Amino acid sequence: MTKLLPLFPLEVVLFPGSPLPLHIFEPRYKEMVGELLETKERFGVVRSTAEGIAGVGCTAEIVALAKQYDDGRMDIVTEGRERFEVMRVDTERSFLRGEVLYFVDEPERTPRDKAKRLLEQHTEALTLLGATAETPPAEEKELSFLIAGSMPFDLDFKQKLLVMRSEAERVDALLVYYETLLPSLRRAVKARKKAGGNGHV
Repeated sequence: MTKLLPLFPLEVVLFPGSPLPLHIFEPRYKEMVGELLETKERFGVVRSTAEGIAGVGCTAEIVALAKQYDDGRMDIVTEGRERFEVMRVDTERSFLRGEVLYFVDEPERTPRDKAKRLLEQHTEALTLLGATAETPPAEEKELSFLIAGSMPFDLDFKQKLLVMRSEAERVDALLVYYETLLPSLRRAVKARKKAGGNGHV
């Protein structure tokens, strides 16, 4: 347990190492970010849902104040750092704060062949989507976070990955996800090419 961590509920799932640009405009968050810019401390990003906030989130470090407006609004660039479990929510301030418990992965390595296969699937998905991105190395310690953080995956699936305490387990989950996703992407691209032609196969 540590001292209370300022919490920022958002409709996103932040992963360690992933960038998250934010436009700060609500008075309570202008207050929160203003304090954090002075103290150089982090805040917690937790997924906001209709039922409340998720029980697991990720701390965000403010790496740049991109722009400050006359009315106090701010554009900031943050980056995910450590995962945590919310043990208790405190509502004494204008913004939420939480007693949190930080956690890390279990000490195990992902089989290299699975990491290589995941990268191949990820590269194919990017190509089918018409996107280009630098492919991370297969030896990357948190390959799953790098991939999931760069893709527009379903938020429920992203939250599931964030909670997992095993990189090997996350890689397996991503492999299964891509095996379901890629066939539909291939069909969509084929249909689009056919529609762009003269209607003949």
